[in-house]
Amino acid sequence: MEQTTKAQDALGHNGITEGVIWKQLLLFFFPILFGTFFQQLYNTIDAVIVGRFVGKEALAAVGGPTGTLINLLIGFFIGLSSGATVIISQHYGGNQKEKVSQAVHTAIAFSIVSGILFTIIGIVFAPLALKAMGTPEDILHHAVAFMRVYFMGVTANLIYNMGAGILRAVGDSKRPLYFLIASCFTNILLDILFVVYLPFGVRGAALATILSQLLSAVLVVLVLTRTKESYRLVLRNLRIDKGMLKRIIRIGFPAGLQSVMYSFSNIIIQSSINTLGTNTIAAWTAYGKIDSVFFTIISAFGISITTFVGQNYGAGKKDRVYKGIRVCMAMCFAASIVLSILLYGFGNHIYLLFTTDTDVISIGTDILRYLVPVYITYISIEIFSGSLRGTGDCWIPMLLTCMGVCILRVVWIWTVVPLHRTIETVIFSYPMTWATTSVLFFIYFFFFSRLKSRSFPLRLKK
Repeated sequence: MEQTTKAQDALGHNGITEGVIWKQLLLFFFPILFGTFFQQLYNTIDAVIVGRFVGKEALAAVGGPTGTLINLLIGFFIGLSSGATVIISQHYGGNQKEKVSQAVHTAIAFSIVSGILFTIIGIVFAPLALKAMGTPEDILHHAVAFMRVYFMGVTANLIYNMGAGILRAVGDSKRPLYFLIASCFTNILLDILFVVYLPFGVRGAALATILSQLLSAVLVVLVLTRTKESYRLVLRNLRIDKGMLKRIIRIGFPAGLQSVMYSFSNIIIQSSINTLGTNTIAAWTAYGKIDSVFFTIISAFGISITTFVGQNYGAGKKDRVYKGIRVCMAMCFAASIVLSILLYGFGNHIYLLFTTDTDVISIGTDILRYLVPVYITYISIEIFSGSLRGTGDCWIPMLLTCMGVCILRVVWIWTVVPLHRTIETVIFSYPMTWATTSVLFFIYFFFFSRLKSRSFPLRLKK
């Protein structure tokens, strides 16, 4: 089995730093894209089985407040783990084997410690957090039960995410996808067993989730322990190097904080939409499922360019970094234009998957045709921030995103929307903040970032 999935050829050459650029980007893009698809399928099947066989209260508990809290914590950790991905990709690209090994062992050890901490937080504070969110009493006990079982096994989730990040950092984006597919189908089978045939209710759904996540964690650890490459994991060497951990957190914390800020701004927007009536809420919910197609594609490009830039930046290949960014930007623009045309022309039919209510479909179609043409204004944010993250430049991009997207969006919702409370006024916050933030990124990227010619390293120092 290949150890780096096209990242190294038979002669030991690193494809990411030497191969055809557009091919290397797509070799990363498609596995990440399919992985996100299976992750969404994973969550959808959970909701379908619980809703059909336990009841609407259980469905609301599993898919509503618990999902918000879990995503908040897991999203924050995934942001932190991106710091390890960046560091490992840079040292791997620079052929600094000892640094790669040190980063791998620190990253996995950090995942275990974080998992223990999250377990305590989740089990102890779940009831308080759910009540603070105003969770209705009729679903509160379901939500608490699900959260407590889920967080008993959260360590496996963190280990998988960190391990998958390590593999992607060295050019292997396929095996994390294979492990996610295996975990997805395992979760479906265990859901049917624990919820349909054994009356475990929401606890059964949570148990199925943590067991399937355990499978993916075991698979990724097996790969890391059996490889002969510099990123090999030796369990007896697991320890946290303080210097390396500081570097991981310094790079990853901005991404984690950015995830939290996005969650906060989305809560504010949802609260505003909640005042516009049931039909609008239903239309916005369905639109969110359609909308996720675009963001799944753009996010996959963003992750691809982060690893590409990270390895080539570490290898000191300035021209290749710049060319890779241009190629990724062009592919991203092309994908966005094609998808926008398809959704604008045929997206209204997709609403029939969610509802047959003509009012909801009408409102949803209006939302879709308002936002789809301006998707293109978001692309620069993802590609520029992903590229900068690959160099370890994370704080300024995080601040630009938080100010341009999150804070500006919240200010708009709190000041303008109350004066003219319509769905158009609410959703105008998206193109306005995307365009503003894109301009900020353009200015920073070309005039102040590490990717300026004079600040580009010949090669990372050992």
